[in-house]
Amino acid sequence: MQAEIALIDAGFTVSGIATTAEEALAFAKQRQPALVVMDVRLAGQRDGIDAARDLFYELGVRCVFATAHDDHETRVRAEPFAPLGWLAKPYTMPSLVKLVREAISKPN
Repeated sequence: MQAEIALIDAGFTVSGIATTAEEALAFAKQRQPALVVMDVRLAGQRDGIDAARDLFYELGVRCVFATAHDDHETRVRAEPFAPLGWLAKPYTMPSLVKLVREAISKPN
């Protein structure tokens, strides 16, 4: 909720909050976001990297990972899906807003 409020206060539109990979893909199909802020740990059997793969290959949507799972192995697993950035937990809301701003300004 803090992240949602911080992003809205910074002028971004938040399309929704998903708790599973399937929800994330469904939201993205309906709302066509510019990017997704993704945690690696999600409810259900599939994780955020699985969701990032589906978002990238099915919709061309890239992710900013904001997660406690910021190890080398996790980053390598996510690399084929062209992450726009990584933010390790715990992070501040200003650092999240800054990373999203930077990610949106990156060329495809």
